[in-house]
Amino acid sequence: MAKRSPISVNSATLQSMEVIRGDLYDYPLYYDLVYGSDWHAELQFLEQCIARFVQGVAKTVFEPACGTGRLLHRLACHGYKVSGLDLNERAVKFCNARLERLGFRPTAFVGDMTGFTLPQPVDAAFNTINSFRHLQTEDAARSHLACMAQAVRPGGVYVLGLHLTPTRGEGITEESWHARRGHLVVNTSMWTIERNLADREEHCGIAIDVYKPTENFRIEDELVFRTYTWPQLEQTLAAAPQWQIAEVFDFAYDLTRPRSIDDATEDVVLILRRE
Repeated sequence: MAKRSPISVNSATLQSMEVIRGDLYDYPLYYDLVYGSDWHAELQFLEQCIARFVQGVAKTVFEPACGTGRLLHRLACHGYKVSGLDLNERAVKFCNARLERLGFRPTAFVGDMTGFTLPQPVDAAFNTINSFRHLQTEDAARSHLACMAQAVRPGGVYVLGLHLTPTRGEGITEESWHARRGHLVVNTSMWTIERNLADREEHCGIAIDVYKPTENFRIEDELVFRTYTWPQLEQTLAAAPQWQIAEVFDFAYDLTRPRSIDDATEDVVLILRRE
């Protein structure tokens, strides 16, 4: 987890804030701001990956666990035909509303990324912010990769990003960052509550402090991720022979700097090519 400094806020303001304990994904406006503020490098990286690694012409892009579609609408503006799925109905509604405002078809749909079928295979897909780790069993992970093998045509790619559990060193266990859109400001912090490597579960707390001209409040949630060491991820991928690793990068999203993986590696972006 990268660590960035939040916006400075008076401690009295924090103490007086209303605390809402709920599902982060039920608040798409704030989720979109939290995870959509640093989109420039990621979007450029995705387009470069599509241009470099997809065999043939790439026109269609799909995002499983798309959330609010923070990148889908921008890819649509760049000429791609986009689609996505997510379990959260509010996030899908938010995503489709934005696509429609921009003049595109509302192509996001509610679905489970372990069991879905697209009308036609796409040229490329991406899932870059740890959503793969929400799949908490090996069966679920393998089912997802099998679904994606049906969703992406041969010669296409699946850009998959996630945090690994390093086997050397302690690893980073907390993260903080901020984002602003007009008069709306959010400070976000995320931390590891418990990491059980035997059960392969990491419980993380997340708090989003929302500041508006007329109100301030905090949203608190707990997220559960499956843990992956690099050997464990390799084992999962080995059960999906339709996918081959074309290249590995990290969250710096720099196509000129592929990375090798060792026992201290924490974040990877895999370019999986559909065979």
